[in-house]
Amino acid sequence: MNPNEYYAFSRRRFLASAALGTAAAVAGPGLPNSALAAEKRWKMKLSCSTICFSKLPIEQAIERIAKLGFESVDIWSAHAGCPHLDDVQTRLGADGLKEVLEKNKVKLYAFSVYHGGYPKYAELLGKAGGGIAIHGCPKGGNAKELTARMKNAIESLKGEVELAEKYDSYVAVENHGGSLLNSLDSFKAFADINKSPRLGIALAPYHLQRAKASIEEAIAISGKHLLFFYAWQAAKGTGQLPGVGPADCTPWIAALAKAGYQWYVNPFMHHEPEPDEMAKLMAKSCDYLNECYAKAVPA
Repeated sequence: MNPNEYYAFSRRRFLASAALGTAAAVAGPGLPNSALAAEKRWKMKLSCSTICFSKLPIEQAIERIAKLGFESVDIWSAHAGCPHLDDVQTRLGADGLKEVLEKNKVKLYAFSVYHGGYPKYAELLGKAGGGIAIHGCPKGGNAKELTARMKNAIESLKGEVELAEKYDSYVAVENHGGSLLNSLDSFKAFADINKSPRLGIALAPYHLQRAKASIEEAIAISGKHLLFFYAWQAAKGTGQLPGVGPADCTPWIAALAKAGYQWYVNPFMHHEPEPDEMAKLMAKSCDYLNECYAKAVPA
């Protein structure tokens, strides 16, 4: 779901829930429980990052992602040489990107702007329909100074938050080894201090696992601040992907459901193999995540 459609979607879902509740009150025990259960069940939605197909042009990367059944796409700037976002900016433009997305029936979810930064792409993201801009967090420091440093870090993002408001988008900072956001205490500090609905967290289990922190607790602490979730584990090579490496992702999905997470689950890895092999692995990850979802959130 494009983030700009979320509030309209939430209102429709609320009205549908209200209608079902009214019907239940009128019809009493005769109303089928299946309709109510289906309405209340948390839905898992999947997105894919184009860097996983960085060897392909952006049009072909999006086509591959769509054929794998993903609902939305996260387009990467030039981290590790990924050409996609800069190619969109210099060649396709916002209208061209929207045409490619519409052709493949995929929605825009995010721009990952670790290389280049959000301001460089803010207008493009807004004109393309809006979304979430993801980048890293400032370096960490003395744990005793955590609250003050987090307050300063959030204050330093004020300009980006204003851009997000202007272009109807969002900004998410990712936790990373050695960064300010890389412990449960730091997640709590962020959640306590951040007051802007335009600023949030992109949660990467890979880095939390390496810090020996609980993924489920991090999800619970993040709550409404969680805007992006990488289904990404601390393992070597293709083992970083769900269903390929050893991590049991079922508790992660259960925690997302409990938190009422509204965005997408994004299976992920770095140093991707060739596109055909990557597609096979992504298909395996999607199947695995759907199995986790069936166990974590039974119908």
